[in-house]
Amino acid sequence: MRHWRKPLDSDRIRVSHGDIHIIKERCKGCGFCVEYCPRDVLEMSEEFNLKGYHPPVAVKADACVECHLCEMLCPEFAIYITLKHEEEIGSLAEEKG
Repeated sequence: MRHWRKPLDSDRIRVSHGDIHIIKERCKGCGFCVEYCPRDVLEMSEEFNLKGYHPPVAVKADACVECHLCEMLCPEFAIYITLKHEEEIGSLAEEKG
């Protein structure tokens, strides 16, 4: 979806980006993190963990905006987000541009 306008302060506000960490052996495959991710960063993988469940995998890790919603919804505490460092974000922007 493309927007026809942008916020007036978009040049002053930086959107934070996160690194997604998934503890695959703790996951029970409920899919809450995949279903409720606002940026569609996660999807269920085809592989199995030791419990026999399909853990999620980050397919669009660069789109994570560190909202921590997946972290809050996970009943098994199998996923967490850390802040991506500013120099990493700058190098990602240079690679894409």
